Amino acid sequence: MNAPAPDIHIASFVIQHRDTAGDAVAAMIREHADLDLALAGGTRSVVICESADRHAVMERVDQLQAVPGVLNVLLVYHHAEPAHALDEPLPSLSIQSATGEAHEHTS
Repeated sequence: MNAPAPDIHIASFVIQHRDTAGDAVAAMIREHADLDLALAGGTRSVVICESADRHAVMERVDQLQAVPGVLNVLLVYHHAEPAHALDEPLPSLSIQSATGEAHEHTS
């Protein structure tokens, strides 16, 4: 029997933290290849997680919450699809402007 195709999980988190915790949050993120600090703020940061395992996404939430000074970790977005789908071209997109003109966009 063939194993199912592996999935890729893409998630984003908003981390609410004390202003003194930014360095510790950034250090924790650097320790994990599946995390990326997309935006660092004084008391809020945005993190992107790309993983092959949905359980790893929630494990990262737990690990981020355990960083001293972190008040909350909000899972804002989570998307999963077969990893091979990310290599497929996107379909063309037709957008009609307010003036009625059609604009084609291709990847």
